[in-house]
Amino acid sequence: YPEGAPQKVLSALEHELGLIRKLDYAPYFLTVYDIVRFARSQKILCQGRGSAANSAVCFCLGITEVDPEKVDLLFERFISEERNEPPDIDVDFEHERREEVIQYIYRKYGRDRAGLTATVICYRGRGAIRDVGKAMGLSADTIQALSGSIWGWSTDGVEARIAEELGLDPNERRLKQTIDLARTLIGFPRHLSQHVGGFVMTRGPLSELVPIENAAMADRTVIEWDKDDLDALGILKVDVLALGMLTCLKKGFDLITRHYGKSYDLASVPAKDPAVYDMLCEADSIGVFQVESRAQMTMLPRLKPRDFYDLVIEVAIVRPGPIQGDMVHPYLRRRNGEEKADFPSEELRRVLGKTLGVPLFQEQAMQIAIVAAGFTPGEADQLRRAMATFKRNGDIGRFREKLVGGMVARGYEREFAERCFRQIEGFGTYGFPESHAASFALLVYVSAWMKCHYPAVFACALLNSQPMGFYAPAQIVRDARDHGVEVRPADVNRSLWDSTLEPGTGEGGLALRLGLRQVRDLGAEAVEKLLQGRGNGYPDPLSLRRRASVSAKALEALARADAFRSMGLGRREALWAVKALPVEAPLPLFAAMSEEECGEEPNVDLPALSLGEHVVEDYASLRLSLKAHPLSFLRQELEAAGLVPAAHLRELGNRRRVKLAGLVLVRQRPGSAKGVIFATLEDETGVANVVVWPDCFERFRATLLKARLLAVEGKVQKEGIVIHVVAERLTDMTDRLATLTRPSQATLEPAIARADEVRRPISEARLALTRHPRNVNPLPPSRDFR
Repeated sequence: YPEGAPQKVLSALEHELGLIRKLDYAPYFLTVYDIVRFARSQKILCQGRGSAANSAVCFCLGITEVDPEKVDLLFERFISEERNEPPDIDVDFEHERREEVIQYIYRKYGRDRAGLTATVICYRGRGAIRDVGKAMGLSADTIQALSGSIWGWSTDGVEARIAEELGLDPNERRLKQTIDLARTLIGFPRHLSQHVGGFVMTRGPLSELVPIENAAMADRTVIEWDKDDLDALGILKVDVLALGMLTCLKKGFDLITRHYGKSYDLASVPAKDPAVYDMLCEADSIGVFQVESRAQMTMLPRLKPRDFYDLVIEVAIVRPGPIQGDMVHPYLRRRNGEEKADFPSEELRRVLGKTLGVPLFQEQAMQIAIVAAGFTPGEADQLRRAMATFKRNGDIGRFREKLVGGMVARGYEREFAERCFRQIEGFGTYGFPESHAASFALLVYVSAWMKCHYPAVFACALLNSQPMGFYAPAQIVRDARDHGVEVRPADVNRSLWDSTLEPGTGEGGLALRLGLRQVRDLGAEAVEKLLQGRGNGYPDPLSLRRRASVSAKALEALARADAFRSMGLGRREALWAVKALPVEAPLPLFAAMSEEECGEEPNVDLPALSLGEHVVEDYASLRLSLKAHPLSFLRQELEAAGLVPAAHLRELGNRRRVKLAGLVLVRQRPGSAKGVIFATLEDETGVANVVVWPDCFERFRATLLKARLLAVEGKVQKEGIVIHVVAERLTDMTDRLATLTRPSQATLEPAIARADEVRRPISEARLALTRHPRNVNPLPPSRDFR
């Protein structure tokens, strides 16, 4: 605070420091500060989150980024004298550089005093059926079919009727035993694994307290206790976590500095930018942290965020807790002026005013207990802990009478007190702390700001931070092009490992050049060799083979990715040329001799690939295509069958029947959705959001789980600019994609004849080369050059 800290912050600091001194927690805060200090010294982006964001001390130490002046702090959510247990600070680091922080901790404390905590991995549905199926001797394809019928991380077993749908007899003795045993095994411990980032650091030797063992990952050691063990024993830990969006933002800031000469970080991004909020109100949020899911995209136009605190609410409201506690719709009605927010007391107005009388955060539940029911801050924290575990042990019930009775004794209506308790109870294990939501909201705003003002930078940073986020590279590239970004293909003479920005064709604009990391079966080591030998560029595949010494497999991967265009070679011509090269590069002494022995390759008139074939090859080798969308080639066939493009949904009225088809981008089954599945389909005109109710899912389970090209028949559901299709019937059309690569017979027969003409002399030349006595790198016999 260069102009002096506000009185609110000074009061919070005085209170916090007094409690930290009394509980002797200063060393813990300074330990976390030291870790964050190291990360910042290495220019590793990091941010504390969770209950630590309730602390003004953590903000002043630079551990958290949320200004306590902007949010109402409840320090007891973080540290409580009555609770008398160590605080728990979570810090997120760039996911690609977190290992540097982990190794710093090991170096500083020694492996006898520091270790990652363990976590017990328990069986879920798929894992149980796989392991039991192997033990019972089922065939691999049967096990795959059974496990593939179970949804994601579900703890459900395989039902008998599902086995029947798969063509299996559920009453067959061995299969029935397998299904029953797998269902019994669900929930049992499977193995001990390392925690996602919980670190224990001790003053004395940790090995005197608990065994330390090597982890499966190199240079990591773990203790044999899990998080719950540490909580029970009161041992403090620090969560050193990884967050992909921090990697993305750091790379984005670096690109802005390099290409625009401007320097930003999380704290210096311009706040309160109306254009950013306009973009979010339109649900234009692909790639934006936390608000890119279908549920969040549906909520954004309804909530219409206009300031930072609206983003805090947006992050927290699309969670199972508020949804199950029936808090979402009352809040939206009050926000839209359809319902009045009334407060039975001035105390509750101060607690619930900012959320229009609806408790959305754990801190608010604690404050209600304090100001309306007479709880001490420590008792309120016990309520929070019971809230977080009531589904497991029913603890929250013991607070009912104290909370309801305390509110009634202070003049509140019993009905209102009961409703408050039901809302608090509805949080279950999903209550979201306001401090956590505020930390995430900052990343929401920063990532939205970057997408709004620097779309090419944001897309480039997202691609270079994969795997992360909700969408695949194909959707990130498509969204960038929709925002006016010129995207250029990967090329052996122009691309680096990462995607890059280069001068565009427009005034002052930047084009996005895809990186070679997009190419399947091409590792970073091969690309490093390619870049070291590139110089002013490779004129032909042979020079690339000679100068870079990359493997034949890498050359073939580049050819399949159509990355030789700068040499004047298309995909098929490049693949032909690459196949003719020696499998291994000869030593320099024999290089000229090898060329002389092979002679010049005859000119070959290869049949041109159709655009559809190019697109299929693009998806196979790059996972995306800049040439066209696969469904653009099927549009005539789809329209003949009555299937409309996704863009046509905007023109249809509410509850109109519709049929459409698209590539399946995402399938979601949120825990709060009571079995409802949300699917996102994409065609050449846009995306469509599909709602699949449980009964529809059960009828078309195999279709929804396996289809890559899915046709949907149902009804349009509109609410403002939010459009869904409620599915009634699903059809797997994946086989239609195969028609894109099916050449006509008229094209195929001349191609075979021409290939036969040129294959023999090339084969003979290569065979002669393998027999040359002085060739230290003999080639294998000729291959079939189709």
